[in-house]
Amino acid sequence: MRAAVSWRQGMLLLGVAGLVAWSGMARADAVLDWLNRASDAAKKLNYSGVYVYQHGEHVEVLRVLHRADAKSELEKIEVLEGHPRQFLRVNNDVYCHLPDGKQVRLERNTTRRFFPAFLPAQPGDLLEYYEASLGGTERVAGRTSQVVTLEPRDGYRYAYNLWLDKKTGLPLKSRMINSNGAAVSMFVFSEIQIGEAPDIQLFRNDLAGKRIQRASLEKQSSVAWEVTPPPGFKQVQEAVRSLPGKQAPVTHLVFSDGLSVLSMFLEPVNPNMQSLQGLSAEGAIGVYGRQVDGYNVTTLGEVPSMALIETGDSVKRK
Repeated sequence: MRAAVSWRQGMLLLGVAGLVAWSGMARADAVLDWLNRASDAAKKLNYSGVYVYQHGEHVEVLRVLHRADAKSELEKIEVLEGHPRQFLRVNNDVYCHLPDGKQVRLERNTTRRFFPAFLPAQPGDLLEYYEASLGGTERVAGRTSQVVTLEPRDGYRYAYNLWLDKKTGLPLKSRMINSNGAAVSMFVFSEIQIGEAPDIQLFRNDLAGKRIQRASLEKQSSVAWEVTPPPGFKQVQEAVRSLPGKQAPVTHLVFSDGLSVLSMFLEPVNPNMQSLQGLSAEGAIGVYGRQVDGYNVTTLGEVPSMALIETGDSVKRK
């Protein structure tokens, strides 16, 4: 009799464990479905709207226009306050119209994406480094949204709260949160129209009489560097740039885990200019500087200090 009871209890425990495992898998699938919808919606839907970008105490108001069909994807971002700035993306080429109205910076085959298209093409890859869960429903820009939370599994990245439109999956709001629970940065639509393609004339790229600055994304630095970023971060871009106030071209490396991003700038030491040494901050952006073999190495991004320091300290010449 005792053996029979023990057997039944064992089977019951196995059944409960199976239900718990199934429930966990179902929740994971549900979260991934939302992330996949969000990634596709931002790249494939037609929409236009105004959103606020806040990082630290800095606030910007921007207008986004997005038009997509089977042949092309067009995106226009306009900064509505302060100096006029405009970004126009034609498929994978980004034209940055500079405030002086005379110059345009062109980056070909770039990975640069603007809100709301900030999620990677394969969001499932994020789940190795973030634990995702569904929250409740809230209203953003007059639309009902599903809240999704991404909690980091280590100390190399921050948490994210996402608000995804219930009907389309389009991200309406994103908030990055540090380990203390404080907001690092936030994007949020104040108004949004989804489904109607913006007039094609609004994407007209006026280059007449303007000087084109081409970022050499395929050009390699004259010095070969070896960098070991945090787990999950991969190099997604290398560019050699001429920057204002710099005597020599600067090598710019970009690393990302698909959501969090950190940048590294390498330039020859200028003895007539003071360079950053150690950890600092520019608003919500962390900055870490050191010198390696006659070069200033500056690592920065909206990531925890540990990610900046370990990445900066890993640099060495090949």
